Amino acid sequence: MADLKDLASLLGVTPTTKDTSTDKRKRGYDGNVVRLKVRTEKRRGKVVTIAQGFQSHPKELHDLLALLKKTFGTGGQVTDNALELQGDHVERIKAILIEQGWSIHTK
Repeated sequence: MADLKDLASLLGVTPTTKDTSTDKRKRGYDGNVVRLKVRTEKRRGKVVTIAQGFQSHPKELHDLLALLKKTFGTGGQVTDNALELQGDHVERIKAILIEQGWSIHTK
């Protein structure tokens, strides 16, 4: 039985190769790429870093929060599909989230 490449050469068609570099960015419930926003705000005189816009399973958020808390040595919580961490960690959080496959919204 002839190989498909041989058949394509007989027909004069160049065979298409399967693209192995698929988009590895995280997707939400609707299948669209999730774009996160990371910002800081002051609460009771303290700085809090907030990463919002997640559309994922709560277990995944808690695992990501545990990773961030362990990496930064700070406290934090998950609230309304957002991660809140104590302190100003905007650039560090962006770097870790991009490494994990999330897309970050930039101004």
